Amino acid sequence: MDLVCGSMFPRHLLLFAALLASACGCGGSDAGETVGSVPSSGRAETGPVRLVPVASGLERPLDMDVAPGDPSTLYVTEKGGQVLAVRDGQIAATPLLDLSGQVSTSTEQGLLSIAFDPAFATNGLLYADYTNLAGDTRVVSYRVAGGRVDPSTAHQLLAVDQPFSNHNGGDLVFGPDGLLYIGLGDGGSGGDPDRVAQDPANPLGKLLRLDVRTAGAQPEVFALGLRNPWRFSFDRRTGDLWIGDVGQGAWEEVDRLPAATGPGANFGWSAYEGNERYNDDQPAAPPRLVRPVATYSHKQGCSITGGFVYRGREVPALAGAYVFGDYCSGLLWTLRDGGRPRLMGLRLPGLTSFAEDASGELYALSDKGLLYRFGTGSPPP
Repeated sequence: MDLVCGSMFPRHLLLFAALLASACGCGGSDAGETVGSVPSSGRAETGPVRLVPVASGLERPLDMDVAPGDPSTLYVTEKGGQVLAVRDGQIAATPLLDLSGQVSTSTEQGLLSIAFDPAFATNGLLYADYTNLAGDTRVVSYRVAGGRVDPSTAHQLLAVDQPFSNHNGGDLVFGPDGLLYIGLGDGGSGGDPDRVAQDPANPLGKLLRLDVRTAGAQPEVFALGLRNPWRFSFDRRTGDLWIGDVGQGAWEEVDRLPAATGPGANFGWSAYEGNERYNDDQPAAPPRLVRPVATYSHKQGCSITGGFVYRGREVPALAGAYVFGDYCSGLLWTLRDGGRPRLMGLRLPGLTSFAEDASGELYALSDKGLLYRFGTGSPPP
């Protein structure tokens, strides 16, 4: 997500999603629009795909995860600091994690994501990325016992000062290599004012990775040149890395790295926004520059929400497609190898995140308090 719409002022506030379109002029959807409305223009992906309601009544949900060894429970991360268990559409009364009162929640701050350790079934470890009360990024590990996080087990793995309240990134994802990947935005404001994204010595504007299996290990820079990576994922079949990187005032982009790619890839910000030159004082040909595999203009949205390559079985029409969307407009797209993004004919207002369950089935969350699963067939009358 992003807070800047071509200026240094907030572009969208999760708390005021219904006012987004009028406040930003970024083509946002009407507050009363329903899920599944067909976009007025653009070629749509064909196939009987729909969004099936799973749970409602959530408070500004930002992420969803499944714990290894517990495939039937969906854990939803809320901006305000709680992680709630959802079973059979019902929200458990007791949160798995409760950082309420310990996180800042202005603009793009908050509890931004969690990740379960790949060996969670045996070690009970969970990792959280949040902004503390000073607005700075913290990545902390906890141990779960009896279905709840034990606060006394908190162990800080990463601390990064944030100069502004937006562009915090905040996604935590374990890669196929067993390492923890951490997405960090460029520190906020607009236009990368401190020119940190291309500075390899600064953690802002980077994708970091950390070996949590080694005591005392320090994060390394895996990739640089990111503005605000709002959700990234690894293709569970190929290991390819996909990133939705939020643009400045004109372009949103999808980035991809093949599984064999080593550290050092440069996604171009703030020398480039999408494929267009942005800050002329940044190098036009930085080493290992990686161009986006897809972009879309602010005529179709203003804040990309990165998704997943669909590897489930319930929606054959999506097989092998990267599914992503836009927070502002609520539009959803598919992207296939060598092709261009195609509209799905679905719209989800307030789209904050996509998620996978243990079987590779795809979900989407809205800041209107809703969790959906991708399914097939026509919606009920």
